[in-house]
Amino acid sequence: MASSTSVVLAALFANAAIAVLKFGGFALTGSPAMLSETYHSISDTGNQIFLLVGIKYGAQEATREHPFGHGKAQFFYSLLVSIMLFGIAGWESARHGYSALQEGGVHRASEDVTLLGAPFDPVYVNYAVLLGAILFESYALWKAYQGISRQMDEYGWTSLREAFSKTSDVTTLTALTEDTIALGGAGIALFGIYLTRATGNGIYDAGAALIIGIMLMGFAVALALENKRLILGESLSKDAEDELRTIVADWDGVTELVDFRTVYFGAEELLVTADVAFEADLDTETMNERITQIELALMDHDDQVQKVYIEPEI
Repeated sequence: MASSTSVVLAALFANAAIAVLKFGGFALTGSPAMLSETYHSISDTGNQIFLLVGIKYGAQEATREHPFGHGKAQFFYSLLVSIMLFGIAGWESARHGYSALQEGGVHRASEDVTLLGAPFDPVYVNYAVLLGAILFESYALWKAYQGISRQMDEYGWTSLREAFSKTSDVTTLTALTEDTIALGGAGIALFGIYLTRATGNGIYDAGAALIIGIMLMGFAVALALENKRLILGESLSKDAEDELRTIVADWDGVTELVDFRTVYFGAEELLVTADVAFEADLDTETMNERITQIELALMDHDDQVQKVYIEPEI
């Protein structure tokens, strides 16, 4: 949890500062790509606030109304991020870029402005802001990558694609995704603005804005689907679940594993239930001891396992 919070905070401060700088660049040059990037960074800042709310709310203790705690709050707020913020920012960016393209890539020729008595071309503000954004986003992406790398090492995942499809830590997943998009978006905007400046044709700037918007909406859909699987109650991956099944089935005194189920009820919080047939000659006290031992063994094997319910079968 502390790792996820540090990842989100790093992205929050970076995106808030970058949003202000990007808007300044847009105000000076009227660049469609800079406006798209402003929408992007504002949405990213809102994303981090939602994620922090999810982390805080999800950390609340279990109550009678919520006997398994509030861990799924992180899934809900991450879903809001993907739909409301990524979607809105993506749509606005794409719409603005498409409108500029329809108008032939409208580009307002920038006039020199004066700073400390020296005139300079404001397009260099865009260059400086976007290069700074690339540095900031590289740092935030590195923090998010560290978070997902720890999980990959812990659970033996071999690729980011596997981690994306299996992790229940949607906070780190969302931060990693949006930082990747932000880095790509800043690079596309920089390239589009440079081409427009070099050729005098605003179509490149407008096209960059459209591409950024489409990219945002695409990743919004991907993130929404990842959050959907966890909100609906996804089980542990088959290989990892089979390892837990083997622990129970091979335990001394167990004759049959009748049923076995796992489900996430929060970020890296797993519920395990099992119907287990024991040897007929075991007395009640011994059976209870075996059940306790199995529960502890499951928790030791995978620290995501937070609750275990074992039902003895006759």
